[in-house]
Amino acid sequence: MGEGLLCRLSDDTWHVMSLHDYPPPPRSTANPAPERPAASIRRTSSIDVSWPDGQRADRLMVGRARDVATGAAGDPPRVLGESEFRLRMAEDKTITAIDASPAADRISSLVGERGGGHLRMTLAECMPELLANADPLYLVLDDISGTALVSAFAWSQWDPDWAEKRRKLMAEGEFEKIMQQRVNVCWGLQDGNSGLNPASLSDRIADADAGELRNPADPDGWHAFHESDGPAFRRARRIDVSRDDAAGVLRIDSAFQDSAGLKHGGRVAIHEYLLRAAVDLNSNEIQTLEPEARILPFAECPGAIDNVSRLVGRKIDDIRADVLEQLRGPQGCTHLNDALRALADVPHLAARLREPA
Repeated sequence: MGEGLLCRLSDDTWHVMSLHDYPPPPRSTANPAPERPAASIRRTSSIDVSWPDGQRADRLMVGRARDVATGAAGDPPRVLGESEFRLRMAEDKTITAIDASPAADRISSLVGERGGGHLRMTLAECMPELLANADPLYLVLDDISGTALVSAFAWSQWDPDWAEKRRKLMAEGEFEKIMQQRVNVCWGLQDGNSGLNPASLSDRIADADAGELRNPADPDGWHAFHESDGPAFRRARRIDVSRDDAAGVLRIDSAFQDSAGLKHGGRVAIHEYLLRAAVDLNSNEIQTLEPEARILPFAECPGAIDNVSRLVGRKIDDIRADVLEQLRGPQGCTHLNDALRALADVPHLAARLREPA
């Protein structure tokens, strides 16, 4: 069918749709980040991925996270906590080496595990204290699985024939199997959607300027990123938390972006969401939840936003489990779900708003 996609219009009517029939997906970054709000806590995190020994060798992941407090006068940030991990990962997503700073008990137990949903269960079992204490290290460890899945996108920005070369290295039928495994993984990859057409994988997702995360007016608003030469990928998160005592709520303003470095400078983004919320100060119930899609790969992807309203009225503390229950598979967007799950640490961050400077 070339670049066409067979789509069902009714029980007995089918239509071959051109990729050009779809409306363009969102392609406008919100970067740079806003300046840190006065009297707030900001958590930032990043995982930078590179291939220092070549494409077929282990990739290097450097994860960093930092919590800072900003005073009522918008003072320079006061660091409350920061963490880093460095790991090596084989092409099949097996972790071959990992360490953390500050040192984390039992982190070596992750060696031999593979990036994926099971890794998150292993994290919760092996390092429950990180989860219970909302340690910033837990956030970036939790993000290993999603980063492992998407980070190879970086190579497409350095080699226009990268996807075809990888396909030629696969055994007969392997590519088709991979594509079939994608069906109904998320809202955007439901059966019949454009993201399941191989032609859409290369020519419709690499045209969004990622902008600059760091705001020139607030250079201390982000931690230092790990920089590298050659193909590189970055997953970055920001969560701002402040109290609105007059309204009796916590205000949350967060952002998420996946991006890759370009061969001639700058970065291109493949996923970016903003997420704003209000949470009752006393009950921790979510009063409002407003996701905004800024950059997504396929036209259907933004439709996942509508289902997020299912979480309104639930407690922010329980959002990790509630997301898995309410927005699993084609009911949600993998990347939006990750952005939502990260908000489970908001009560711990908010508790530090009243700490003395």
